[in-house]
Amino acid sequence: MAEAVRHAIVTGAAGDIGQAITRALATAGWRLGLIDLDESRISGVPTGSVALSADVTDANSVDAALDRFGAVPTLVVNNAGIVRFGPLLDHPLNEFETVLRVNLLGAFIVARAAAVAMVAAKQGGTIINITSINGIVPGPNSGAYTAAKAGLALLTKQMAVEWGPHGIRVNSIAPGLIDAGMSNAVHADPALRVSREQKIPLRRLGTADDVAKLVMFLASSESAYITGENIAVDGGITQSLLTMLPRPKSVDKVGPTE
Repeated sequence: MAEAVRHAIVTGAAGDIGQAITRALATAGWRLGLIDLDESRISGVPTGSVALSADVTDANSVDAALDRFGAVPTLVVNNAGIVRFGPLLDHPLNEFETVLRVNLLGAFIVARAAAVAMVAAKQGGTIINITSINGIVPGPNSGAYTAAKAGLALLTKQMAVEWGPHGIRVNSIAPGLIDAGMSNAVHADPALRVSREQKIPLRRLGTADDVAKLVMFLASSESAYITGENIAVDGGITQSLLTMLPRPKSVDKVGPTE
């Protein structure tokens, strides 16, 4: 008996992380609805999958894209996101609001639309929201990005609590210093790249595939009892503050310090 086709929606599909997630899901046999603001930017659409143009901040646009997809998804990956850098004291209000709308409101609109369909079909499903370590610890000059991602991490937990009785699991992934997407410009400076790598306990930048691998785990039956979690894929950087504040060798030893 042939295995039933599994249907997934991925937003922000044109970006580096979106493409890595797409490749991993397609290889595993998922039929994909790949959403981006401009579908012409989406390259290498797998056979049987479809590129969908939609504005995630517009509920009508999202509903239309899901209708064009033509199936109730059992997996949604909310990967669409933007950042606008700048100090808060002079950060333009329109840019602050735009970041909140795309990263937080947009994820809610897509997740709710999919969840409504899942509940109506009585099939359950999995929703994965892509947050950031900037939603765990603040980053200077990150504008609304930190607040939006922190909000999405907590919204993930709220979704998990409210939608769990319907068989819907909701988790989030917080990428760290990833050598892809919006960080490409940062890592283009060789000296800065090395400096950042040396501050990460695993001594390397993350890759888009590192994020995609966790998506695959959270989308699988191997994680069937995991929901409401915000999992960092960061090489340990968010845990390493005290490694950057060394103690003198005279006290950094085993045993009591006089």
